[in-house]
Amino acid sequence: PQHLGLGRQLLEKAEKITRAAGIKKLAVIASIGTRGKAPYRSVLTHGFVVDGEGKKYSKSAKNYVPPDKVLREHGAEILRLWVAAEDYRSDIRVSDEILKRLVEAYRKIRNTCRYLLGNLYDFDPNLFPRLERGSPPFPKRDPSEIDKYVLHSLQKLVLRVSKAYEEFNFHIIFHELNRFCTVDLSAFYLDILKDRLYASAKNDPQRRAAQFVLSETASVLARLMAPILSFTAEEVWSYLPSFAGKEQSVHLASFPEPQPARIDESLSSRWGRFRELRDEIMKALEKARADKVIGSGLEAKVIWIAEGEPETLLDSFQHQLPTLFIVSQVEKGLDIPETAYRSPVFPTLFVKVEKADGKKCLRCWNYSRTVGTLDPPDLCERCRRVIGGAS
Repeated sequence: PQHLGLGRQLLEKAEKITRAAGIKKLAVIASIGTRGKAPYRSVLTHGFVVDGEGKKYSKSAKNYVPPDKVLREHGAEILRLWVAAEDYRSDIRVSDEILKRLVEAYRKIRNTCRYLLGNLYDFDPNLFPRLERGSPPFPKRDPSEIDKYVLHSLQKLVLRVSKAYEEFNFHIIFHELNRFCTVDLSAFYLDILKDRLYASAKNDPQRRAAQFVLSETASVLARLMAPILSFTAEEVWSYLPSFAGKEQSVHLASFPEPQPARIDESLSSRWGRFRELRDEIMKALEKARADKVIGSGLEAKVIWIAEGEPETLLDSFQHQLPTLFIVSQVEKGLDIPETAYRSPVFPTLFVKVEKADGKKCLRCWNYSRTVGTLDPPDLCERCRRVIGGAS
């Protein structure tokens, strides 16, 4: 009777746990009986898997998407990405449309990583500290402000993703990685960086600094995505330039830890506000393209007039504006033209877009007044200097 009473108590306790957790009774009974506690520290439960319209799976309704079909059509990476992307705390939806959206998101993440790696073909991470210390062959030069801003954003990503892993919020991991690759990198930093990477001299300190940021970013992204996009992360890691302490596999490497020295909230606030302002400039450029005033952005000269915060902010970026707006010339105007674009976000900001002055450089595609006045005549002053051997 004593043993029967103990067994009944164990069974009742196991029943309570299994009703809440949905796990097998036998494992719980064995653990409680031998150790006096459940065989886990925490339990993660999920909702039912349903189709795209929220209806339960049914073979008769033919709304079932077998996992082996997903594997054949899209591969294991997409199946794992779907599991991570869905919020398991409610019913989990799956359909061909949902999978297609995930394929597109995966493609953006993969293409971003490919761009990062493609621009590291001549970069040696082990030499970059020499750039910071001022040792030959590079002169002393810190990374530019935009590089520091991206390194800050990368550290914030590490913090958010690490917290999401710890709390089992896998859908947050997917959305954070996707947003960082598409919004912070592809649509902003990498777009601005093209001129520095492609048109600068090979050993230009600013080009090397940009490559350092790309190398750091690729390394961090590979390790952050490794638990979910295992094959992709391993492939990215294998193509990363070798550096001191690099493990043979990304799955042997340490998970990235945030570096407080690279976190700068004031810098982030300043650049966040500038990006909002930049979005308005880009709208003016899009309007000019639609009106056939310009073709590509490098054909444009931006003339801006502003007061208050927009004026102060644009003045502080004065020498960088052509690069940041990806245009050939930027000027501060005096009078507001009738055809100027007025920003609905910044009421005191007016933007006029017109054809850039000068001729097109055949090397960097920027328009410059120096093209045609130098030897060779088809190059701007900067490209002539680079071609002439200033590396």
